[in-house]
Amino acid sequence: MMDLECNDNGHFLVNQTVHDFSWRGLTVTVKDRETKRSRDLINDIAGDVQQGELVALMGPSGCGKTTLLNVLARRAASSGAKVLGKSYVNGLQVDSKAFQRMNSYVEQEDALIGSLTVQETLKFAADLSLPSSVSKRQRMDRIQTLLDAFGIQNQANTLVGTPIRKGISGGQKRRVSVASQLITCPKILFLDEPTSGLDSTASFEVMSYAKELARANNIIIIASIHQPSTTTFQLFDKLLLLSAGRTCYFGPVLAVDSYFNDIGHPIPTNTNPAEFLLDIVSADFNSSKELAQERVQAIQFAWAESAASEAMNRKVSDRARLVDKDGENALIDDMARPGPLLITSALLHRSFIKSYRDVVAYGIRIVMYLGLAIMMGTVWLRLHPSQEYIQPFINAIFFGSAFMSFMAVAYVPAFLEDRATFAKERANGLYGATPFMVSNFLIGLPFLFIISVLFSIISYWLSNFRPTGEAFFTWVMWIFLDLVAAESLVVFVTAIFPNFVIALALVAFANGLWMSVGGFLVAPTILNPFWKYVFHYIDYQAYVFQGMMVNEFSERTYSCGNQCQCMYTTDLADQCLIRGDAVLEQYGYAADRTAKWVGILIGIIAVYRLFGWIALYLRRY
Repeated sequence: MMDLECNDNGHFLVNQTVHDFSWRGLTVTVKDRETKRSRDLINDIAGDVQQGELVALMGPSGCGKTTLLNVLARRAASSGAKVLGKSYVNGLQVDSKAFQRMNSYVEQEDALIGSLTVQETLKFAADLSLPSSVSKRQRMDRIQTLLDAFGIQNQANTLVGTPIRKGISGGQKRRVSVASQLITCPKILFLDEPTSGLDSTASFEVMSYAKELARANNIIIIASIHQPSTTTFQLFDKLLLLSAGRTCYFGPVLAVDSYFNDIGHPIPTNTNPAEFLLDIVSADFNSSKELAQERVQAIQFAWAESAASEAMNRKVSDRARLVDKDGENALIDDMARPGPLLITSALLHRSFIKSYRDVVAYGIRIVMYLGLAIMMGTVWLRLHPSQEYIQPFINAIFFGSAFMSFMAVAYVPAFLEDRATFAKERANGLYGATPFMVSNFLIGLPFLFIISVLFSIISYWLSNFRPTGEAFFTWVMWIFLDLVAAESLVVFVTAIFPNFVIALALVAFANGLWMSVGGFLVAPTILNPFWKYVFHYIDYQAYVFQGMMVNEFSERTYSCGNQCQCMYTTDLADQCLIRGDAVLEQYGYAADRTAKWVGILIGIIAVYRLFGWIALYLRRY
């Protein structure tokens, strides 16, 4: 049963039925990097689709399928591209905001959160897209309807799956991806390579569900697809065949045989028609490339001059009604998106589930930090308050702060997954950069605090730092601020460079730089002025190191040994003791600036998060 009952209380999107979706003159032009000349990715594409139809967008690799799909969905076609042409809904030009509300887009890659169950995936899709006026009962009914409609009700409580924990199959993931986009009952659904990575059986299964969905709910579905099997190909109502960015055919799948027979390219019996069509419109891998190009050009010309092409263009033109001077007229929209607080709350809830289920997010990091704590505590074991241990104390402080920060690189893969989910959901108009960044920041705080406490309980007391409760909790505070700043750096860098290797390398490099200018390897009093004034004062590790040094040495004394030869001269020399303030003076640290350093650290964290927000806000998907 594929009827999603998108009416009355279930109708959450627009209160006007989309009878048809058409476009004409769609052209995308970019500047060629080598020749510096303009080049068309797609050229003068026209089409017309009716409600309930399933359309295949086919063509050889590089023909412009994804570009056309993005243009139809009002997404960025390509970097620096110039887009021409018009599209119509019910003969009207619709503004982008209204159009975004009536369509959904399913990416080629399943940007699903693997640590959520199938039902939770749909639940959070509902929480992020449906207004508060939709009751919890209505949401659950809708989710159950989708689970039943896509045949995944038996997998409702199964995890989607992570690299560590096995989940549902590839075909089931595609169905979950499509189902999650149907929560708001979109009128137009775009599928980018929905059968990518699936075998022929799974591909047929996914497209069969899409076919039933389109017919039962009068949804227009446009899917880019590469080399479907014969049975899968026959599921489609219409075919738009592209080659080198131009139309080779657009019309009913049932008319493909007769059309290509009429233009001199009959489809052989017992041949997969999709494979045959892709072969005759491809010139890249043909042994005789010039002849192949001539054949493709002849097919494109035949379509441009055909009666079917002329009739379709006339139909689109006749139906188009430009009713205002701007040429845009939005369909009436009765859907109110959830407010920022509701969206942030839903993202927090989802991130919390992901954080405690997905060991990659924080589980592995907790184990890593515990291992570091044990190593540090046993290497710097039971240091004594005597002068020969002053340098080991300083070394332990540097190691504890610097390497805790450095190991934050382990957060890169977890944030990349979150960022990919954000990119998909933002492109579908669910929310912007602000709720994502706020929820990402807040959800990390309790986990980072737990890590700070666990690390400190082991390393602090084993190493025998200043044995007071106040000193211990001050140490925990510095470790916590250190981790928050390090994670904020990861967010900032990864927001700009969403590539695992690049982000990892840049974060590691930045931490190496902070270690070099932080004040331990070279004291701030003798640090090269360039590094001091350009980098030292924006180095969060420097303030953590200063704070820990003051916490250890400001209120502690150290014995000068049996011979009473003190390494530092203080007012306690006659007692064969060294006042810890002397160590701080050597580094140029004052003991009364803790509040200032905390404030600076919070400022650095805020700047990292702000820059990360700006990077996500300015990036277009």
